[in-house]
Amino acid sequence: MIDDVTGPKAHPQRQEIEATGRTLEIKIVPTKVRTAADLDAAYQALASAGVQVVVVEQSTVLLLARNPIAEAAASKRLPTVCGHREHVEAGGLISYGVNLDWCNHRAAHYVDKILKGANPSDLPIEFPTKIELVINLKAAKALGLQISPMLLTRADEVI
Repeated sequence: MIDDVTGPKAHPQRQEIEATGRTLEIKIVPTKVRTAADLDAAYQALASAGVQVVVVEQSTVLLLARNPIAEAAASKRLPTVCGHREHVEAGGLISYGVNLDWCNHRAAHYVDKILKGANPSDLPIEFPTKIELVINLKAAKALGLQISPMLLTRADEVI
């Protein structure tokens, strides 16, 4: 697991991943990073530990470092699962999470309402309801992985 120790959402994500690991009896190997410069060493540590899959937490630092993450994952031949489609677009294997473009569109909708006079406290809180599964077949092929047809049919997008 790539753990962004600077991100405010890191601790709850780490707890959830570790709890799931215990439930499924899967050993979780956390590797802490503070900046994109730490990623090469993190992937080297994960490869040396013999991990089979890397889970990347959702954070701004890690989203902005999507290209170095994809490069490190490819160079260490480690399948990587992320929460943002942008990681897959950068060359990562798979993502499962909200569409940030949709979230930004909805935020713009709220800004528009506020600029037109709406009281922010009168606006309802919205949460994303659509979770996307995005798979990169080029990354899978480079890793020597075959993605099951059932998973491909469930994907919202296959790159």
